[in-house]
Amino acid sequence: MKLGADLKAFEARIGHRFATPDLLIEALTHASMSSPTRSDNQRMEFLGDRVLGLVMAEALLDADRAAAEGMLAPRFNALVRKETCADVAREVGLGDVLRLGRSEMVSGGRRKQALLGDAVEAVIAAVYLDAGFSAARDLILRLWGDRVTRVEEDARDAKTALQEWAQARKLAPPRYVETNRSGPDHAPVFTISVELDSGATAEATAGSKRDAQQAAAKALLGQLEQDT
Repeated sequence: MKLGADLKAFEARIGHRFATPDLLIEALTHASMSSPTRSDNQRMEFLGDRVLGLVMAEALLDADRAAAEGMLAPRFNALVRKETCADVAREVGLGDVLRLGRSEMVSGGRRKQALLGDAVEAVIAAVYLDAGFSAARDLILRLWGDRVTRVEEDARDAKTALQEWAQARKLAPPRYVETNRSGPDHAPVFTISVELDSGATAEATAGSKRDAQQAAAKALLGQLEQDT
């Protein structure tokens, strides 16, 4: 099957020209668009997740040859988590070329984090099947860019750090409360407040509860550091 102009432009954005274009089409086809004669990208997402994991594990070992497993694990998780994959997908405009059924189109599927994250993993698998591991590795390292070298900052788990701070001072675990939710159902925005028994509190807003909680914890840690 020949690719249309939109998919050729996508090929240019990711830096890979497919010898077998059907692989790219399958990688971009969501389950809502599948049929007995049209495969979706779920199996490719499964494969791409494993290829991504191997490439990132290798890249982390090369980037820091002295790091222990306990330091590498949170960095690895930060690089392969769905939020990171979705960010990469947005950077290359993957949402614009996703093949979605009507239900997902109406509910804003092109912007959904889970769909974007799964699709970028499927694209990785498509490149792997099309041209082999070296091509897939080159694609991943190109799209992830400097995330590998700056991942230590991203990997810091502010919620865990805040809980450890509280435990060390014999305080109850931090309490997280959703104080506001705005935006449409397909793209909600959450405001989360975190509070300690000491009365210290902070608030943050993000596109997911997890990110808002992490941001609130980070903000409160910053306040606590200034106070000490």
